[in-house]
Amino acid sequence: MASVLAVAPHQAHAQNAGLGAAGELVDPDVLRVCADPSNMPFSDESGEGFEDKLAKMVAEGTGRKSVSYTWFPSITGFVRNTLGANRCDIVMGYAQGDELVQNTNAYYRSVYVLVYPKNSPLAGVETLADPKLSGKRIGVVEGTPPTANMAAAKLMGDAKVYPLMIDSRRAPSMAELMMRDMTAGSIDAAVIWGPMAGYYAARTGADMVLVPLTHEKGGQRMIYRITMGVRPSDQNWKRTLNTFIKDNQPRIDALLLEYGVPLLDEQDQRIAE
Repeated sequence: MASVLAVAPHQAHAQNAGLGAAGELVDPDVLRVCADPSNMPFSDESGEGFEDKLAKMVAEGTGRKSVSYTWFPSITGFVRNTLGANRCDIVMGYAQGDELVQNTNAYYRSVYVLVYPKNSPLAGVETLADPKLSGKRIGVVEGTPPTANMAAAKLMGDAKVYPLMIDSRRAPSMAELMMRDMTAGSIDAAVIWGPMAGYYAARTGADMVLVPLTHEKGGQRMIYRITMGVRPSDQNWKRTLNTFIKDNQPRIDALLLEYGVPLLDEQDQRIAE
């Protein structure tokens, strides 16, 4: 999924830099971002992730003079060791409804997708219950929502299951590995979170079909709203970010589409470039 998402703690700097509303520790001059250092297409120390570019837009739009990062891999303890420790003030991408952070308004909706090679016999498949998928070797990340739907469709017996928690500083992302395996023919298809699927499919050198799983019946939901995450105490900061999102939605959409993110409108239709 989106990143939920080292340097020395910034807590003292934040307190000395000047508070916003009472109880808020948001730096008024520097956009202090909590991010994974190796989690493309979301964030990367190179600054090439779309969340990195969005952070620059947010800094400019909220009157910050610069952007700084607290890097931490998107594993258990990410929020506790970054936002929760007051080392940074914003997580650029976080699924709406997670209680570890306070969510801003969503700035995009995306979906898990089924990916397969263009010349595959799976053409026309729209749901994980389609009989064409029976007996196929499908890649999926353990513990993600599609595993429940695949289990209901009796697809897990033949599936190749990839680990959920990895330190991406030391290993490729599971989406990248799935694309490699599909290109090599060791899996027939994969079910991947849309932003990762769109980015890595475009880099395989092969024609890949991405099918948004918007027609699933029952099971886990496949569509998620993605927000920015802030501390529960930072109410003014959340309102500032909500204003930024409202005023800059077309620019945000354009950035995400550049990275191949399958964007959905409120009627679950693809937003095209």
